[in-house]
Amino acid sequence: MQIKVSTEATMLVQSKKKFYTPDEYRDLEETAEFRNEYRDGEIVKMSGGSINHSRIIRNLSRVVGNLLEGQPYELFHNDLRLWIPRYRRGTYPDVMVIEGEPVFTEGRSDEILNPMLIVEVLSKSTKDFDREDKFRFYRSIPEFCEYVLVNQSEFLVAQYIKTESNEWLFREYEGETATVSFASLGVQISMSEIYAKVVFETSGTEVQ
Repeated sequence: MQIKVSTEATMLVQSKKKFYTPDEYRDLEETAEFRNEYRDGEIVKMSGGSINHSRIIRNLSRVVGNLLEGQPYELFHNDLRLWIPRYRRGTYPDVMVIEGEPVFTEGRSDEILNPMLIVEVLSKSTKDFDREDKFRFYRSIPEFCEYVLVNQSEFLVAQYIKTESNEWLFREYEGETATVSFASLGVQISMSEIYAKVVFETSGTEVQ
């Protein structure tokens, strides 16, 4: 006897998501071929970045890292995971800076809790999430006081700086001759350094 399963039932089974504990996610990440984010029980594969995305991260890591030599700051790029306890989120910011010693999730050495500055390089697929939800998640980190968003399609950088009264000030830098001031670090970097070797797309498309 053949049993027919309705299309609706099949779709329901296929769409049912598996939820993971934070420790299950961490165990999977240790051997994962690609990096994944953790979103309160859900594991989400991170999309690959464009060549411009990689160039900007490289430029920022090199130039800002050199400027911080001898100071009580340490810069990390996008292969170190950040854990956000309030929202149960695990993510990999493009660039993070920590003041003093890194604070790790208990029992781990691959997941930090205390960045003061975070830089994200925007892509068409993630720019709204980076500006809104992700920024809200980051603001729950006590040490976090500066957020920088770098557009990879033009000379454009947005910056949010936390004041002593816990308000966030917005600044925008535009054009090839502009200079970006990292307020929390006391260093400056020119747009030409941020965008060194970056070739902007002319067809209106972006490779992910």
